Amino acid sequence: MIWAILGVIVISVFFIIGIYNNLVRLRNYVKNALSQIDVQLTRRYELIPNLIEVAKKVMSHERETLEAVIQARNMAHGAQQKVNGNPSNTEAVKELQQAETQLTSQMSRMMLLVESYPDLKANQNMTSLMEELTSTENKVSFARQAYNDSVMTYNNGIEVFPNNIFAGMFAFKAFEFLKVDNEEVKKPLKVSFN
Repeated sequence: MIWAILGVIVISVFFIIGIYNNLVRLRNYVKNALSQIDVQLTRRYELIPNLIEVAKKVMSHERETLEAVIQARNMAHGAQQKVNGNPSNTEAVKELQQAETQLTSQMSRMMLLVESYPDLKANQNMTSLMEELTSTENKVSFARQAYNDSVMTYNNGIEVFPNNIFAGMFAFKAFEFLKVDNEEVKKPLKVSFN
């Protein structure tokens, strides 16, 4: 009888360890997916000041727009740092989403202005930077999709029975999906030098 009780206890301990390790693994997938977004956003944030510098030379009287882009970029970069510090902080994720929405809106506004400057559209540096930005935007989109897929898998993992019991005991909390609430921003950033 004692051996049977000990056997049940040992099996239960291994069962709980298995659930815990699986939840940790799923959480780490989410963190990894977030770090992939971080890599692409960092590249994006590095490209924007270079774009502004090239544009400043031609668009000197559009200073307000260029400054709005830089301000939105800085806010998004700051929000990104907050999320990196604590990826499960839903408020930080929402702040990042809002900052990214603002940045995309300001970038779209700047791109519309670039269209009216033939010298700028013909500038090789600007063309090269815009191609890099477009490529980076695509990578950001794929990284966000991978992140949301990881979040869904993780959130399902902590919500299904019996995992939900142990997830609550070990303080595993759901992650927030990255989503775009602004309809204008859901449209892709149009970059054209025709």
